[in-house]
Amino acid sequence: MASNNRVSILIVDDHEVVRKGIRSYIETVKDFQVIGEAASGEDAVKLVSEHIPDIVLLDLIMPGMDGVETTRRIKHISPRTQVVVLTSYHEDVHIFPALKAGAISYILKDMKMEKLVEALRRAAQKEVTLHPLVAARVLQNIRSDNADEQPLFTELTERELDVLRLIANGMTNSQIAEKLVISEYTVKGHVSNILSKLHLADRTQVAVYAWQRGLVSREQMSKK
Repeated sequence: MASNNRVSILIVDDHEVVRKGIRSYIETVKDFQVIGEAASGEDAVKLVSEHIPDIVLLDLIMPGMDGVETTRRIKHISPRTQVVVLTSYHEDVHIFPALKAGAISYILKDMKMEKLVEALRRAAQKEVTLHPLVAARVLQNIRSDNADEQPLFTELTERELDVLRLIANGMTNSQIAEKLVISEYTVKGHVSNILSKLHLADRTQVAVYAWQRGLVSREQMSKK
C-alpha cells in the first residue's frame, strides 16, 4: 500500500525500457507512488500478494503467464486492486478475455502519458477507461448480442466448426490438418478465427465452450 493516501501502482511489462519509461513519468505525479516493477505475470502475482497495490498497470502479452491469467490471479488475491491493461493489441481475442478476467480498463500503448495518468486516476476511482477502438468493439458486441440473441458459434463457418469439434476432441493442429486434409498453417488460421469470434483466450476454453454448447458429444469423441 502507498503511504500518505497516494495511489500505489505496480508496473508489469516484460520490456525493461517500457517499465522504466512509464515509471520515470509516473513518479513525477505527486499523488502516485510506484511500489514496484515486474517483468512477468508470475512476479506480478507475487508482488500483489505482498503489497496489495491500488493499481496494476499490466502488459497483456508476456512470456510465461499471459496478462489474462495474471489479471485473473491478481483479482483473486486482491479484489480491491484495479488492473489496467496497457497493450499494443486491440483484437477481440485479447479484449474480451482480459475484461472478463477482471481488468477495469483496456488502453493502448500509442496513448500519450497524460492520458495514461488520467486512466490510472480513473481506475483508482473504480471508473472504466477503454481505448476508442476497444470501446467500439465492446459496443458492437453488446449490440449484436442484443439484436438476435444468437449464440456466438453461429458466426463460425462450417470448416471452423469442424476444427472446433476436433479441438474439443483433443486433437493437435497437425492431427487436425491430417484429418481435414489441409495444411497446418491453415488450421492455425482457423484456430485464430475461432478464438476471435468466440472471444476466447486459448484452446482449453474452446474445448470447454464446445462441450457446454453441445457442439461435440461423447459419441463423437469415441469415434475420433
